[in-house]
Amino acid sequence: MDWDEARNKAPLSPQYDAMSVADLEERIEELKAEIDRIRAVITKKQAARGSASSFFKN
Repeated sequence: MDWDEARNKAPLSPQYDAMSVADLEERIEELKAEIDRIRAVITKKQAARGSASSFFKN
């Protein structure tokens, strides 16, 4: 397996049925934090694109 194949493989999903309610709630919080990090990256990229776009319009 080369690097591209390894990078494109989806991570294994945890066995949620075997997890306790507390563990599931913790997992939800971890996923929410990950979503917030991704949204921050999206916002940063959109701002950079907007700046570049306005620069090249002048």
